[in-house]
Amino acid sequence: MDLAGKDEGPQPLIGHALSISAVFEGSEEIAAARDMARNFLTSVQAEHGLPVSSRAMGVAQLVVSELVTNARKYAPGPCLVTLELHQGAVEITVWDSSTTLPLILAPDPTRVGQHGLEIVMATCRSFEVHREPVGKRIKAALVLADDPGGDAAGQHVM
Repeated sequence: MDLAGKDEGPQPLIGHALSISAVFEGSEEIAAARDMARNFLTSVQAEHGLPVSSRAMGVAQLVVSELVTNARKYAPGPCLVTLELHQGAVEITVWDSSTTLPLILAPDPTRVGQHGLEIVMATCRSFEVHREPVGKRIKAALVLADDPGGDAAGQHVM
């Protein structure tokens, strides 16, 4: 902080959790959920100086879109989306009111549709599903910065 009391430059996140949450009720709000993810990660980069690759920005929006779409399609009532930073990754959590766990289908290139969770699992560092006393909570995490060698973060080259 300078003598005038104004902050200068990126603010470190040491000891601070950074998160945002919002409730979405209608299918038309899926775009708003994507916007929330983009705005959150833009803020993380601009205000806190954390690197966010363009790949991570796009994948985060895709993951939010897929998870919120599933919540709106298969669960009655609203869904809660939380984005939280942990150790260089963004954790995307979506809660909905249905206790029915998602059916994760085996990859099938001939199947039309229903590839959303397949895509989420392939692009994220981790994927978890937890049944809650009311509903379920799905959490996916993805690394914000790509490997300096050009490899997508969280993905291993075979």
